[in-house]
Amino acid sequence: MAEPISLLLGVHAHQPVGNFDAVLEEAHARCYRPFLQALHRHPRFRFAAHFSGWLLDWLLEHHPQDMALLKEMVGRGQVELFGAGDCEPVLAAIPQRDRLGQLRRLSGKLERRFGASVEGAWLTERVYIPTVVPALADCGMKYVTVDDYHFLCAGKQAAELDGFYTTEEDDRHIDLFPISEQLRYRLPFSPAQEAVAYLEELARAGQRAAVYFDDIEKFGIWPETWDWVYARGWLEQFIAGVLASPLIRTETYRDFHARNTTRGIIYLPTTSYIEMNEWTLPAPAAAVYDALVAREKSAGRYEVSKAFVRGGIWKNFFMRYPESNWMHKRMLALSGRLAALPAKSASQALTDHLYRAQANDAYWHGLFGGLYLPHLRREVWRNLVALEAGLDAVAPRPPLAVLDADHDGIGELFLGNAELQAVVKLDGQAALCELDAYALAQNFGDVLTQRDEHYYRKLDAAPQPAGDSAGIASAHDRVAFKHAVAREDVRPDPRPRRLFSDAWQQPDGGLAWPQYAAGEFKAPLMSARFAAPLGAGEVVKTYTLAGRVLQVGYRLRDLAGGRFSVELNLAMPSCDGYSGRYILEDGSIPCGFGQALELAVSGRLTLDDRHLGGGLRLTTSRPVTIAARPHHTVSQSEAGFEKIMQAACLTLSWPIDAPQQEVTIALEIVADA
Repeated sequence: MAEPISLLLGVHAHQPVGNFDAVLEEAHARCYRPFLQALHRHPRFRFAAHFSGWLLDWLLEHHPQDMALLKEMVGRGQVELFGAGDCEPVLAAIPQRDRLGQLRRLSGKLERRFGASVEGAWLTERVYIPTVVPALADCGMKYVTVDDYHFLCAGKQAAELDGFYTTEEDDRHIDLFPISEQLRYRLPFSPAQEAVAYLEELARAGQRAAVYFDDIEKFGIWPETWDWVYARGWLEQFIAGVLASPLIRTETYRDFHARNTTRGIIYLPTTSYIEMNEWTLPAPAAAVYDALVAREKSAGRYEVSKAFVRGGIWKNFFMRYPESNWMHKRMLALSGRLAALPAKSASQALTDHLYRAQANDAYWHGLFGGLYLPHLRREVWRNLVALEAGLDAVAPRPPLAVLDADHDGIGELFLGNAELQAVVKLDGQAALCELDAYALAQNFGDVLTQRDEHYYRKLDAAPQPAGDSAGIASAHDRVAFKHAVAREDVRPDPRPRRLFSDAWQQPDGGLAWPQYAAGEFKAPLMSARFAAPLGAGEVVKTYTLAGRVLQVGYRLRDLAGGRFSVELNLAMPSCDGYSGRYILEDGSIPCGFGQALELAVSGRLTLDDRHLGGGLRLTTSRPVTIAARPHHTVSQSEAGFEKIMQAACLTLSWPIDAPQQEVTIALEIVADA
């Protein structure tokens, strides 16, 4: 009889920092609890688990009884707990000092709360870059798991991937386990007996190990999986089949690693799992990549050529989405400021804000990833704004600065005081790309622009039916619609969604956008002046900060009629929920942010957000027309296509009825007492 194959089964449990409690509760009820309970009933079934630190804290607080089961399984040697960055950062995207801090924080938590010694690490989104090796090794990690695709890209053959290899960087080494793509697509989607039979085939072929480490959410949260895995008994059938097979033994990574030696030295390229490499590409490049993959598959060459048909790398998301790049570079700058503080000033609270702002989910987008989800971006910004306020309290910075913070070749003007910060993009529009209220820890400029996505080609596809007894479809293969989506809904925005974007509606119906040149920046007065020629005349625009009030003044000269309009895209946390509403001058509430609002003449409007605990009061020096609309984007997740409200878009306009006009628009931060 063939030697038994070692099934190294690992599961990764994660929820984004700042996710809704209702989502966490559902994930726990449909996945975390039943999975742990099922494995607890079978002490002979050994496995590995990684829980991201923020989720682990939530589970320890809200469901300690299930964490007690996990601790018991750790104690009896059934489960090995893996480490990682505490708040689930992509290690490749944060500085070395923060890699060390995040890794050590989670390992310490696992040791204190579960008595676990941590030797293995989960790499967030399996994003591998050689420069993370020293941090992993310096934190005591002996091995990590990455996709077998990484190894194929280095020239290895599938038959060679039944153990672990060793790599080194900067005189530190670590071992690398290759996660099987074939197992990722089989568990739990193919029938249990077929999955067990596949493992037995590998054993008969002489393979030493079958390596699996993937999202635990596949076991109950992904579409159709709760019924398949628990109600229809897939997990119990799989466990029973594995334990009954003389050709399969379950083993922890630690035990397998201790009794085997490395298969040799290896150097992996910078990459992630194969699907991610497509998601990181801009839409035109993704279309080319997708067509190339389709041709290779049609010709029957893909299994041979896929290692050499590569897409982008994870960091390309910063190139693809300016909003992600802006968050990331702001985070890096604040990390540097925190690191420069004297030790006595660098409080635990400041470090907590930084680590939470490094959580990966809001920085990227594919079938997963939370860039399109405002509440996840808001959590990043909430922590960045709170961190900046804390840093300013102990190490004040100049109230006015000009720099290219996001390295895009275009400068930004930072205007700030103790209450507010306004950041003007110096690209000719003189519009705000960020507006921070420190009392509310809110960036009102956190708005996502609608842009083209490669997967919009699926909009014309018919929804696919659910699976049957032969298995269920992976989320990667499903086409579903949470909302009806029309082609008009995915039309790209002509300009970035910012605050105080200006336009002149000319008498003949034409539209002209001022192209501003920077003028005077005055730190003592906290003001910045911009000017632009417009037709035969001119518009001068001035930003001024005073306490919790941002004033934007317009001086129009010699414009030949028409109307002047100003667009404000405001990120309001309640979005189209019941907690966000407009309040008129007389105190009446006409509608919420999710509805359209038309005010023919108004000089004051309040945006009240109960979720935020405050809002904005808009006033104008002359009556204006206000048209408010919700701004939606269209994205795809594992649940299907969906429309998501990103901002309340207010367009203020007034007639140009005099040769000289001066109009002031003021935004005041309103915070509950």
